[in-house]
Amino acid sequence: MKKASIVLFLLTIGFMSAQSFKLGATANIHRSSIVHVHDVSKPAWGGGVGVFGEIPIVDNDIFDSAWLYLVPQLEFSMQGENAQPYSNKDKQQFPNYYLGVPVYVKYFFHRSGWKSDLFLMAGPRFEFLVYNDRKGPEGYAMYAGQEDKINSFGYGLSVGAGLRVQDDWEIFVRFDRGFSKIYPDYDAANKTSTYNRLLGLGVNYYIKSFD
Repeated sequence: MKKASIVLFLLTIGFMSAQSFKLGATANIHRSSIVHVHDVSKPAWGGGVGVFGEIPIVDNDIFDSAWLYLVPQLEFSMQGENAQPYSNKDKQQFPNYYLGVPVYVKYFFHRSGWKSDLFLMAGPRFEFLVYNDRKGPEGYAMYAGQEDKINSFGYGLSVGAGLRVQDDWEIFVRFDRGFSKIYPDYDAANKTSTYNRLLGLGVNYYIKSFD
């Protein structure tokens, strides 16, 4: 968790140095999967909750008139996958829970000084494993040992689009794609690039503004 502590420290310094920012809460439901693992791999439903800060990057002469923001976020995310071995009718479950840190650049469409309610967001996402398990009958005895070791740190890209429906509420869709290996020892059928993938639907709520 040393890396997580460093990231949290840097986020705290960033908020303290910002002249103004908004504090908010976020939640989502999603389908997650681990690519290139098992013979019949199926997505797992999960959820995520967290907090975020929205810091304007462009000049903000009028309150809330900025259209470009830096949005660091801290979240707890339930991810993983399900597997359906050909040799067994019962499912296996592989729950992996993360402390995630996406850092978005958030862009609101705008024209002639008018700021739209539509926005895009994109940025790197870092994740720190806090819990993992393997549930269900043994279906992949030849690969079980290769799944014992799981990386505690990962990174990837998170992108999304959304709509501000009220002053304090937003809805969004989001896609995350990992670039780091989940199981470093996994080599079933030469499929070594096991990475996280997530598609979710969520809401943001703005708690307070700091000027």
